[in-house]
Amino acid sequence: MHVVLVNPEIAPNTGNIIRLCANVGATLHLVEPLGFTLDDKLLKRGGLDYHELTEVSLHPDVASVQRSLTGPFYTLSSSSMRRYDEVDFETDAVFVFGAERHGLPADVIDRVAPENRLAIPMRAGNRSLNLANAVSVVVYEVWRQHNFDGAAANGATTSETPGAPPFDT
Repeated sequence: MHVVLVNPEIAPNTGNIIRLCANVGATLHLVEPLGFTLDDKLLKRGGLDYHELTEVSLHPDVASVQRSLTGPFYTLSSSSMRRYDEVDFETDAVFVFGAERHGLPADVIDRVAPENRLAIPMRAGNRSLNLANAVSVVVYEVWRQHNFDGAAANGATTSETPGAPPFDT
């Protein structure tokens, strides 16, 4: 599974997504320009020490991402009509999310088939979810569809440090 962030603007969101990708085994692709530097302390704080556990690729544009990946592409946008939970996803699926303030540009959405333009249901009158939350919703649905392949045999823990005892023991 691949997560693509097009022009992310908020370092802590991207840090949280790095951490999420590490925990589900997804690869993260960042499309420039970024609204922060990759050595931003807020990015590192959000991602804790998961940067070493996550494959992160930097791309100059969306076309570069499309050339490098072969799985089916899906865009996520509040303007789309098809719900994300109506799709049976492949393990190599590519999920493209837009920037926090502006979402995905129309030319990026137009790069995928209409049936692959997805939305996350929300209450009427709301604009969008936080980017890290939106990515989490979709990524966990894909992982659930594939029986949480690669998950720890004993389930998850709540430790902030890999290998340390969990908080809840």
